[in-house]
Amino acid sequence: MKKLLLVFVLIFSQLSFAQTAKEIIDKNIELSGGLTNWKLLNSVLLQGKVILGIKDEYPIKIYQQRPNLTKTIITINGKDTAIEGYNGTKGYAMNYATNKVQEYAEYVPESFDNDFIDWENKGFEAKYLGKEKIGDIYCHKVELTKNVNKNIYYFDTKSFMLLKEVKKDEALTYSDYKKVGNFSMPFRIESSSPKKDGDYVMLINRIDVNKVFPANTFKF
Repeated sequence: MKKLLLVFVLIFSQLSFAQTAKEIIDKNIELSGGLTNWKLLNSVLLQGKVILGIKDEYPIKIYQQRPNLTKTIITINGKDTAIEGYNGTKGYAMNYATNKVQEYAEYVPESFDNDFIDWENKGFEAKYLGKEKIGDIYCHKVELTKNVNKNIYYFDTKSFMLLKEVKKDEALTYSDYKKVGNFSMPFRIESSSPKKDGDYVMLINRIDVNKVFPANTFKF
């Protein structure tokens, strides 16, 4: 009887954790804009500055368009320079040895939607890992797993906004959320990695959504 009771407790525990993870993700989607609005979102333009190291900072623009088009432009000495992107068929990245953008054979484009949108249909499994503090803020900790890839997400227990995302080789911290149309979006993004060679802080001063871009926007 004790063994049977233990089995029921374990099963109930796993089901409640799975349900809790789903509820947290659903709450994030709802409070950050709503599932319908996120699915109707077709393009995003981020503008601001990126800070590399202590002193190096550059104006930056990031164009993103469904399903996976992207282009990042920084301004150096008054000149706009494309440093990375995907045009729908090929990926490009800056070769800093030659100071030229070149085709990047191993470039893997990210989906326009984040992993939370239709995560179950995408083949992810969600697991609730309890609560943990990020700075002074208590967060729900959720793990999304697909095949061998595992990402961990930290959601503010009060606002349900995403505060931190931990990937295999990078951790992203999100803050300074503001309203952009129907959406709540972070205006400060910090990236850190174990090697520290690609760390940056992005301070965004403007976000445009569903903007119609010129046809040549994603050409390289």
